[in-house]
Amino acid sequence: MKQIGLFILACIAAVSVYAQRASYNIIPLPKEVKVDTTQFFTLKGGQGIAYDESNAECTRIAQFLQGWVKEATGISLQLTAADKKAPVRLSLIAPAKKSKKSKQPVELTEQQKESYTMTVGKDGILISAYEPAGLFRAAQTLRKSLPIVKGQSVELPYVQITDQPRFSYRGVLLDCGRHFFSVEFIKQFLDAMALHGCNQFHWHLTEDQGWRFEVKAYPDLAKKGSVREKSIIASSKVRLYDNIPYGGYYTQDECRDIVRYAAERYINVVPEIDMPGHMQSALHVFPNLGCTGGPYPVATHWGVMREVLCGGNPETLNFLKTVFGELCDVFPSPYIHIGGDECPKERWKKCPKCQAKIKELGLTDDPKDTGEGGRGSQDGRSAENKLQTYINHEIEQFLASRGRSLIGWDEILAGGLTDNAIVMSWRGTKGGIAAAKQKHRVIMSPNVFSYIDHPQLKDLSKTPRTTDSYIVSCSKMYSFEPLVPEELTKEEGDCILGVQANLWTEHVAYPEHALFQLLPRLGAMSEVQWCNPEQKDFEDWKKRLPQLKKLYDKMGLVYCNEVE
Repeated sequence: MKQIGLFILACIAAVSVYAQRASYNIIPLPKEVKVDTTQFFTLKGGQGIAYDESNAECTRIAQFLQGWVKEATGISLQLTAADKKAPVRLSLIAPAKKSKKSKQPVELTEQQKESYTMTVGKDGILISAYEPAGLFRAAQTLRKSLPIVKGQSVELPYVQITDQPRFSYRGVLLDCGRHFFSVEFIKQFLDAMALHGCNQFHWHLTEDQGWRFEVKAYPDLAKKGSVREKSIIASSKVRLYDNIPYGGYYTQDECRDIVRYAAERYINVVPEIDMPGHMQSALHVFPNLGCTGGPYPVATHWGVMREVLCGGNPETLNFLKTVFGELCDVFPSPYIHIGGDECPKERWKKCPKCQAKIKELGLTDDPKDTGEGGRGSQDGRSAENKLQTYINHEIEQFLASRGRSLIGWDEILAGGLTDNAIVMSWRGTKGGIAAAKQKHRVIMSPNVFSYIDHPQLKDLSKTPRTTDSYIVSCSKMYSFEPLVPEELTKEEGDCILGVQANLWTEHVAYPEHALFQLLPRLGAMSEVQWCNPEQKDFEDWKKRLPQLKKLYDKMGLVYCNEVE
């Protein structure tokens, strides 16, 4: 009996050492998966990955894939650029011509630039795409399909996968204004984004509580504006503080390093300088830019501050153009975020400079209230809200001269949108719908579906505001539909660029906590961003999640293990 038992254990060990089986039940789910579970290709050590060695991007993607296979399975593949018969092949293909007689290829949409096909058959694995970004997305698909078990080989069922994202903009925000996160952590954050097919990293760099971007024209702006003397740790009837100075900022070289790292993973970095509100850290260094002249401490608690940039001071625009000019020098992003949210106007109403500017521009209160001002501002098209639109217009023109498009939170609707502004709708979808009806581009990021600083489980919330609307569970996030057919025509719906999840950090101070808030909710958001509505099924998503969690473990990513 003892010998039989040892034989059985030996057989089990042999199975675990040898062939493991891949599964294409991944997150986000590809558009089309045609699988034949009766036939398999065996991936094993020593096989080659063929690619175009003259293309630096293809070379890098092949190196990524080689590392991912090794990380997941222990299998060592060889980079064999010249071997076109290698079992794993990465291939760039030319788009179809407009017609048989035409020499011009069809112009690709942003989604098609990330499209790919992956075929597994008797000759191996063939990955094809129009552009390197598509090869990268496909390589991630293969990575997520592999078992996370060390072995000498992996069996991959024959399959034909055809895929491309639903939306061109698939973003995640990280707030580094309230709390500072290291360059090393941001790279880990970007790796998590890439794993989920995200392509826009919205980097919130300035806040009342800290200025995190180095501006060489104003050296003290980051050196002094990044440091608050203490941080609030509790708030009830009396605010409690830790009395510990807190600071940190990113040099321009560090920002460029982040841009490079993100670009290698086909992620664009969208920097945000939030203005004219949320500027108390800048006012601390330049009190002359405020309406009262200060002094202004770097904020030590959270919330909406009444101290904002003076809208009537000509130095304000000079300051902003200098800051945004250096931002454009560092960040090649086609999008620059100007914030524009939660800018109270009580100072402007009493400020002689602001009122003089309002008079000079001929701005008046509209008799009808539009109701788009919202929290932290006056609803409707007041003269003060129009003054903010004037500032936005000046910055939009400046950014346009640098080849960039302006993004602002939906409060920028309050005084009337500037010509080409992109609206990021956070107070529900109402602002986004209003902007789309005006034929403006829109990114949907409603707090009730997209804010991952909110608790994800009811029993993890310790706030009295714990209501169903405040909890952002995986199921709630997964249920979000950015396009509302009954509200938008087809043309208006085409204005919706995509969807974004936001991680604000008033109460998130450490990398482990940030990842816990992010995962696995980003897995839920990724299918909102990537998949068509008819593909989505939350119960099926939950069945696919364990495979992704194994990869989280392998990558050293902290995550919430429970899902609601």
